[in-house]
Amino acid sequence: MTVAWTGVFPALTTCFTAEAEIDEAAMERFCAWQIEAGIDGLIVAGSLGEGSTLSAEEKLSLVRIARAASRGRPVLMTLAESATRRAIELARRAEAAGADGLMVLPPMMYHASDDEACCWFEEIAGATGLPVMVYSNPVAYRIDVRVEMLARLAERCANIVAVKESSDDVRRVIAIRNALGERLAIFAGVDNLALESCVMGADGWVAGLVDAFPHETLAVWRLARAGRIEKALAIYRWFAPLLELDVSPRLVQNIKLAQAMLGVGSEHVRPPRRPLEGAERARVTAVIEKALAARPQLAA
Repeated sequence: MTVAWTGVFPALTTCFTAEAEIDEAAMERFCAWQIEAGIDGLIVAGSLGEGSTLSAEEKLSLVRIARAASRGRPVLMTLAESATRRAIELARRAEAAGADGLMVLPPMMYHASDDEACCWFEEIAGATGLPVMVYSNPVAYRIDVRVEMLARLAERCANIVAVKESSDDVRRVIAIRNALGERLAIFAGVDNLALESCVMGADGWVAGLVDAFPHETLAVWRLARAGRIEKALAIYRWFAPLLELDVSPRLVQNIKLAQAMLGVGSEHVRPPRRPLEGAERARVTAVIEKALAARPQLAA
């Protein structure tokens, strides 16, 4: 499949049973619900999908589940490994399992130099025919894939085609575009900077709260892309307290609580994570309840 690198790509949560095993039936329903809502692609096994707790076989099973439900939408698998050899092996297996692309994080568990980080992406991209989205998130993962590094990757690897930009600095969208033109698709990677990134010219949004609120996420993005900024902003202002739940160390638990409250998922997480408790749970619940009480009516 040729991936259209534009629109809203959910970073999917992973559905677990109470025993912390993947709930395949629930995952099938969840993927189908996202597709029916109109999203533009699916990303499995990422940070929000608790990828660090998943085995290689489990990640590949998520690819197959998403692929079966996708109705022609692209399915990306996230690569977050600590060794280049393992990353290459998993990339090749993901391609064989039906993935349409990869979202690749920098090396895990090691603060690589700029050259080491670039070599990491180059060697993974060179080992597969799949298109690659580079995930730059220096806030969470310490390694900043800066503009000059993206320029090197774009020059050397034809199948590095996109970047998930999560530097927390919306000016980076302009900097990438000025340096590279249309060579790389730019995806907003921070939920509460998505509208700002869209206005700056981003092509897509790797979204988190979309897992519970796909229609509102799509409305913000599509209105903004159509130039209807005031209407997009009205929804975005309502959405803002919810979007802040994505920029938290507890983003998985926050979003799964929202899914459970809306009846589109459960709070089951895989240890070492535990569901929210006490004052923190009460605070997040109140944010979600307040938003639901004022949920906007969306036009068709």
